[in-house]
Amino acid sequence: MAVVVVGRVPVAEFALEETLSAVPDVEFNGGRIVQSAEDEVVPVIWGRGGERAAVQAALEDDPSTEEAELLVDLEDEWLYRMRWTDRVHLVLQMLLDSHATLLDAEVASDAEHWSLRLLYPTHDELSKTYDYCTENDVTFDIRKVYEMDEEPAGQYGITEGQFAALEAACEGGYFRVPRETNLDAIGEDLDLSHQAVSERIRRGMDSLVSETLLIGNSRQK
Repeated sequence: MAVVVVGRVPVAEFALEETLSAVPDVEFNGGRIVQSAEDEVVPVIWGRGGERAAVQAALEDDPSTEEAELLVDLEDEWLYRMRWTDRVHLVLQMLLDSHATLLDAEVASDAEHWSLRLLYPTHDELSKTYDYCTENDVTFDIRKVYEMDEEPAGQYGITEGQFAALEAACEGGYFRVPRETNLDAIGEDLDLSHQAVSERIRRGMDSLVSETLLIGNSRQK
């Protein structure tokens, strides 16, 4: 049976250490690893907090990145398409080599670890990954493991809750310039908190971009 793992990896061993140090209050959230036509791992991440120009500059100068392309600008949140260095690729490959899926990854400027949620097809595959990381001096700290009876599914990988939030946001004019609604108003319509609406929109947008714009991407570095 598939298992979901909640774990963490030190920022210093993974990615964006210098960006997190350079930009106070910045946070990143990402997931849904996508393989391009060149078999390159191409994740997309959301950023929030701090000034966007400062975040962009820090990402471009960060030694763990080769490129940070801005895909979506929601004023207070930004979606980036990332190209990582070989060091980051190595850690990702260790974590995902056992047919695992990265469901979520998040980190804040004051954190020492990336918090991860990963889906493994079996307990055995999780054990292989943990052993592989240990052998290669990567600190994969497993905090919680639970079985998953069924995985949320839908068109483009969007859950029903994410679809409802995106639909309400689109119909209300949240993505227009200037905006015609806000997260509080959307939350009132859906009977959700500001934070819950924000997370559903971000994760839904993440899935949409991953399953549409980035599928089969063959652009050269």
